[in-house]
Parts: sequence; structure tokens; C-alpha cells
Amino acid sequence: MSRKPPSGAVVDGIDFDRWAVILCKPDCVERGLVPHVLDMIRASDVIVTDRMDLLAQPWQAHVVYRDLLADAKRAPRGLPAYLDEAFADRPVSVALAHGEPGIHARLRQLVGHTDPTMAVTGTIRGDLGSDSLAAALAGRRLVRNLVHTSDDPDAARRDFGTWFRGGGRPADLDFERCSVILCKPDAVERGLVDAVLERISALQVAVSDRLDLTVQAWQAHVHYWDLLVDADWFPDRDIPACLDAEYANRPVTVALAHGEPGVHYRLRQLLGHFDPTWAAPGTIRGDLGADSLAAALAERRLVRNLVHTSDDPDAARRDFGTWYGAHRRALLSPPSPPRQRTSVGT
Repeated sequence: MSRKPPSGAVVDGIDFDRWAVILCKPDCVERGLVPHVLDMIRASDVIVTDRMDLLAQPWQAHVVYRDLLADAKRAPRGLPAYLDEAFADRPVSVALAHGEPGIHARLRQLVGHTDPTMAVTGTIRGDLGSDSLAAALAGRRLVRNLVHTSDDPDAARRDFGTWFRGGGRPADLDFERCSVILCKPDAVERGLVDAVLERISALQVAVSDRLDLTVQAWQAHVHYWDLLVDADWFPDRDIPACLDAEYANRPVTVALAHGEPGVHYRLRQLLGHFDPTWAAPGTIRGDLGADSLAAALAERRLVRNLVHTSDDPDAARRDFGTWYGAHRRALLSPPSPPRQRTSVGT
């Protein structure tokens, strides 16, 4: 008979002494503070990767707060209902933090006191908090204190299993109404991901499941299979080498876009011409692009045009498998050091 794994042992062989999970709670998301919080964590010499935006399921909050739920002496009356009200079906952002052993204690110090009014200046809750434990008790709810990080290595194992392995996409995702957004390395490196996703959201498209990741070479090859198959159309460039140079081991952000049928065409119109110099004003590439096909040809590389969205439902299904279907264990590989850029004009 198989033996149940020990509590929290969701991934074997991972050094959770160096990994923590960051949970930006619904109040942090709704106040637009997620980028600020993650920047404060990065400033403490911690590498932050794999940000993902999602809607919290009730069980996820129950697992995160399991110790409090199981402590009859400390748990306030009505805690399960408070958790559901605070988290269920509400937006959160999660990310992974990588550092030296002792990272968990350092992050907890940076986060600050549970009650933002008791948190000292220089902590996340002290500088950004706007709630108080007194107000929460009076309102019979949880205190809104922005962020949680894993308490220790065992908690990090449990938190990883809760947020990064348990929230799989439904099998019946309607690709007629769903497109995959790929914010390419140039969008990430120029700090334009939030601006791109805001432009897409303004199209009355719901953006969810944001995920920051480092591209594996096979993902670029699958994504651009048509360029590889038709490489003889590009005699001036080595397409496999170009793809590896532009994508392999470099950061991208992916997200899902949900809308009405026809969303794929509307998004492609919003992106604009693949050559930013030909893209019309009002399109993402026209307004934010900084490269040109002419420069790319001169340097024998691919044009850097910020963003891709799925061409049609079949492409969306393939894009989803490429960017979201890979085994999540790869998230816990130690982050690569920042890549040094040497290309002319970048």
C-alpha cells in the first residue's frame, strides 16, 4: 500500500531553505501595490521570479491559514467565514523568492507586524499598510495587511503546493473566448509588461493568470514552429540561432485574455503591424515599439516587437500548452543570473 507523503512534501529534492513563496493578498492587488511590494523585496537582495496572477480558491486560503484554523484558543469565532470573504474568488498575486538560507526570517522582518499600525517604518506593512487590527475586529473581518511570505522551509513547501501546483486550469477552457498573451523579452527588459497588459484590459478583455518565467529553448521552437519550418524564406538569418539568442533563458511574462468570440482578431488589431515602424498610432507596437525590421535585418536577428497574442482558437490551445502546460517543478530551478546584453542598439 502506498504511503501518504509527509505534510507539505509536495516537491522532492528542492532546497526550500533558499526558497519562499510571496502571496500578495487581495487588498494589495486591488490597491495596485503588487509591483511596489515586489520591488521592495527585490531591494533586499532577493531574486523574485514567476509572478502569477490568479483568483484564490477557498481551499487555498484554508490551507494557508490551517494553523490558525486548527487552534481553537487563538482562532476568532467565524474565522472560516472571514477567510472566504477575504480570499474566495478574489484576485491575488503569487511569486517565488530565492535567496540565501535564512531568507524566510529576513522576509518576515521586511513584511512587518501583522497590524500595519504596529509595523515600523521601512517595512512593507509599515510603509504601505492602510488598515488596523482594531478596525478589523470592529468590522468582524481579517486585517488587510497586504502580503504574506513563507514562515520557514516547511511552510514554503506547503505554500508552493498550494499556489503553484494546485490551481490547474479547467479542462474545458473555451479557446474561442481565450487567447494567450506573450510579453516578449524586450517588453520585460524595458519594464513595459504592466503597460501592455493595461492596454489589453482597456479593450474590455479580462486578463488573468499572469506568470513570469524564463524561456526554455523548446518553448521558443514550438511557439515559432512556422518560422523554423519555412526557414528557407529567410536566407539572410539563421532562424534557430536567432530564436535561441532572443528567447532561450530570457525572461517573459504570459497571461490569459478572456473575451467574447472574436477576441483573437481584436487583440491582433490592438497589437499592430509586426514592424513597429509600420504600426499605427493607438496600437501597442505603434505607441511603445522601439525597434524596426530594418534594424533587425541589418543585425541578422528577429525584430523586437514587445508582444504576441494567439492568432485563433487553435493557436490559443497550442500557446496554452507551450507556456502553461510544462511541469511546474521547473519553477524551482535556481534563477539564472541576469543576461548581459551585447547587441547593437538594444
